[in-house]
Amino acid sequence: MPLHPIADEFSPRELLNRETVYEGRIWDVVHDTVKLSESGATIERYYINHPGAVCVLVMDAEERILMVNQYRHPVGMRLWEIPAGLLDVAGEPPLEAAKRELWEEADRTAEHWSILTDVFLSPGSSAEAVRVYLARDAKLVAADQRHERTEEEAEMISTWVPLEEAVAAVLAGKIHNPTATIAILAAHAARTSKYLDLRDANEPFDVHPYLREG
Repeated sequence: MPLHPIADEFSPRELLNRETVYEGRIWDVVHDTVKLSESGATIERYYINHPGAVCVLVMDAEERILMVNQYRHPVGMRLWEIPAGLLDVAGEPPLEAAKRELWEEADRTAEHWSILTDVFLSPGSSAEAVRVYLARDAKLVAADQRHERTEEEAEMISTWVPLEEAVAAVLAGKIHNPTATIAILAAHAARTSKYLDLRDANEPFDVHPYLREG
C-alpha cells in the first residue's frame, strides 16, 4: 500500500487556565492547564512563550552561501550561522523582518526571496517558530547606510562557503547552530528541483502560534 503524504496539523484543545510565572526581556515562561478531550485527562505544561524568529540563507550565482560567525555565551563558542533575528517588532511581517536582519547582520539586501521551510525548534518546551528564507541576488549596501552592530554582534565576521562544503561541515559536526543546519540541508535538497518548488516568500506564516488566522 502506498504511503500517504504526511503533514502536521492544527489540533486545538480547551485552555482552562494560563499563568505567566516568569517575565523576561525577550521571552516569558507560562503555565497552561489544558483539557485534552471531553473524556480525556487534564494536563499542565510549563513552556517558553517566544516571539518566534526568521533566518536567511543567502546564496550567490555560484551556489555559495553567506555565513556569519559570532560568539554565543550560553555555549561558550563562536558559531557559524546565517543571518537571523527575532520577530520582536510589533506588526512587522516576517519577510520584512528577514530583510531587516539581512541588512543589520550582513550589510546586504536581496532581490529574490522564497521560503525554504518553517520549523519549531523545541516544540516540547517552547512556542518558538522559525521561518527559513532563501535569498538570491544579494547586494552590499553603501557603507554610510549600514547598521551599527553592538555587543556580540560587533565581533561578527562573514564569509562565502560553497553549499557542498557547508553540507559536509554539518554532517561532520562542525556547524551546530540549528537554523543554519536546517537551512543548509533544506537548500541542498531544494537544489534537486533547481529551487523551483519553494513557496512564495509572502505566504502567511500561519503555523506560528501567534500569527495564526482565526
